[in-house]
Amino acid sequence: MQALFKISYGLYVLTARTNKFNGCIINTLSQVQSAPTRVSITVNKDNYTTKMIEETGVFNVSIINEKADFSLFERFGFSSGKTTQKFTGFTAFKMSKNGLPYITENTNAFISCKVVSKTELDTHICFIAEITEEQVLNDINSLTYDEYFKSVKPKPESKGKWTCKICNYTYDGEVLPEDYICPICKHGKEFFIKK
Repeated sequence: MQALFKISYGLYVLTARTNKFNGCIINTLSQVQSAPTRVSITVNKDNYTTKMIEETGVFNVSIINEKADFSLFERFGFSSGKTTQKFTGFTAFKMSKNGLPYITENTNAFISCKVVSKTELDTHICFIAEITEEQVLNDINSLTYDEYFKSVKPKPESKGKWTCKICNYTYDGEVLPEDYICPICKHGKEFFIKK
């Protein structure tokens, strides 16, 4: 499946709200229709943000720009909203008309969306949504997934033997268990390479 790594992806902060604000990093935003304008996002079923979107039917997506540093990814991508208050002490956001936060620093635009349909996949849910609000924040280029790995994500310091091709998590051990799942990005053994 090496050809899949040649697909160009952007990176986004997906935000939602039920009893608290939450957000996660995704790379699956895509425009799927122009009249009316609709987008799709695909999110892991285990993500807390996914459950919030299923409950409320609304979400925001903030488009990450090339000035972003790793702290944005640490806050929204490396912990679960089930156990973390991701917006505590975080002030780089404003509220859109739908009552959800959008990120104002290290992003270049945001889109507010209302879900019109969803498709359950094996491990993910694909939401199709209409755009209810959008705004360009600046003209800084959007960050790609490839550029994130080249310039933003720190290189692993571990002396481990197996590295995840998706998130660079390193597993220390000579043998990777057959049923191993990456604790960060939830991908299986086939996404690890031996170092």
